[in-house]
Amino acid sequence: MKLVVLDTNILLDIFVFNDERAVDLKQAILEQSIQVVASQKTLEELADVLSRPLFKLDEEAQAAILVQWKSIAHQVDDSNLAPAPWKCQDADDQIFLDLAYQFRPAILISKDNAVLQIASRAAPENILITSDYKAFKP
Repeated sequence: MKLVVLDTNILLDIFVFNDERAVDLKQAILEQSIQVVASQKTLEELADVLSRPLFKLDEEAQAAILVQWKSIAHQVDDSNLAPAPWKCQDADDQIFLDLAYQFRPAILISKDNAVLQIASRAAPENILITSDYKAFKP
């Protein structure tokens, strides 16, 4: 089973917006039928984004999302990650590439164009970078 890395925008679609495109992915995550990974940096970014006024989430709702995600995702130490051989234009998104590279074969689901542009370079390393919410399915 390939490990799945989800960028922050995908997590927002799952836990905040309940995006219908992410229903199967959310179900697989909650049932733990796929293995998902997070790190301290990705958790910090999620917490930062959830706290933005745009999302109108009170502190209790933010905390509930973080607790739920932490209880599901396999957490790893950022300091032990080997850096991916590709650099993302957006430095905040580099951690997602590093996680996928560390745990290859892996699937990185993202909507970020800077991440998606690396897909062809990541493919030879057995990393699928895609915006397809159903990419985890066999």
